[in-house]
Amino acid sequence: MSVFDNVLGLIGQTPVVKINHLDTGPCELFIKLESQNPGGSIKDRIGLKMIEDAEASGHISPGSTLVEGTAGNTGLGLALVAAQKGYRLILVIPDKMSREKISNLKAMGAEVVLTRSDVAKGHPEYYQDLAKRLASEIDGAFFINQFSNPSNPQAHEEVTGPEIWEQMEKNLDAIVLGVGSSGTVTGLSRYFAREAPGLELVLADPEGSILAEYINKGTLATKSGSWLVEGIGEDFLPTISDFTRVSKAYCISDRESFRMGRELLVREGVLGGSSTGTLLAAALRYCREQQEPKRVLTFACDTGNRYLSKMYNDFWMRDQGFLDVENYGDLRDLIARPYQSHDTVVIGPDEPLANAYKRMKIYDVSQLPVISEDRLVGILDESDLLLAVAEDSDRFDDPVRSAMATNLTEIGVNADISELMPIFNSDFVAIVKDGEQFLGLITRVDLLNYLRRKTDR
Repeated sequence: MSVFDNVLGLIGQTPVVKINHLDTGPCELFIKLESQNPGGSIKDRIGLKMIEDAEASGHISPGSTLVEGTAGNTGLGLALVAAQKGYRLILVIPDKMSREKISNLKAMGAEVVLTRSDVAKGHPEYYQDLAKRLASEIDGAFFINQFSNPSNPQAHEEVTGPEIWEQMEKNLDAIVLGVGSSGTVTGLSRYFAREAPGLELVLADPEGSILAEYINKGTLATKSGSWLVEGIGEDFLPTISDFTRVSKAYCISDRESFRMGRELLVREGVLGGSSTGTLLAAALRYCREQQEPKRVLTFACDTGNRYLSKMYNDFWMRDQGFLDVENYGDLRDLIARPYQSHDTVVIGPDEPLANAYKRMKIYDVSQLPVISEDRLVGILDESDLLLAVAEDSDRFDDPVRSAMATNLTEIGVNADISELMPIFNSDFVAIVKDGEQFLGLITRVDLLNYLRRKTDR
């Protein structure tokens, strides 16, 4: 094992693993684990290159302020390098990004500005436009601008491409990749145009992005849709983009992306992020369409540790309609955490209030059904808990039964959805029962999620 002077020496030389347990048709499929970079993604490569080139050109020096608009991973790569080199870093991030990414960025010392993810380029709150404006308003700040920065594709042309070619022993027929800033596709295009002109580049694109239509039909849509996959897909063509060697594109839905990412973990043991699911889904489609054996490579673009609250969270996946669940045609369809499947977070009447507080915090819930001998005997919510301990914090040791509500508002499982509103208007949670059997709780958020799923069908 090598010893490095600092963490930046760990960037690159990521391993390649063969896919063994998924249907790859007549092909061999390999996945390059960019998740093994120290910052957790392929963007570490460009973060290092863009900052070091800016230093070499004299645009920045220790103590300078760097500004960038990012979907998260470029920000993390920049934060990794900026922290080691002593730069202030301000990142503008769309509000669809996962909590893990934002927490990670702040923990690394970056200053995070959240902005809207529902607006397009040209809008003052679009993340790239806002980042550019902030950079112009801060004295001496340097706008990284990954979408126009030539160091972005150069990192992949000079390092990633040769690394792949050496690892695959110069025996590779196709690469399936995604496009965010387009540095990877542009850099690899340039490298393989020289070293392996017959190698095919294939695009994996989320539904809603304009790129798949541009590649397959040559038409450039003026308006994009929206998608939940993070880090890839675009609503414009980046300045540095070069798609001339991309032969075809696959359009992959959020549902397929997230489910494929989860399947990759179960079947192959690779914990990848949401864009990894998109790339893998496209790579498997490509492989299964081939008539002759080919060697194909794709990427685990980043680590799935940044998506534990989203694609690896069953409740979030259900709320988005991405998991197959049984539909009953009654109020059970609105219960996010059913009691019978042990998903409901509960508390016992004789447990201390301190346990209830900890459980609410850990599971991010605001009320707990109180269960005794498999029977619902009360509800404890945040207000009940606060009233109990506000004037005497020693009461955290008191039993839950001393503070729980026992005058419960229950609703039958076959009731109409409209009957939920009077309960919510009274600031109660809906307690759903089938006869004497407790089924679960329905909150305002559960109803909103249910109504949103209906509009997305």
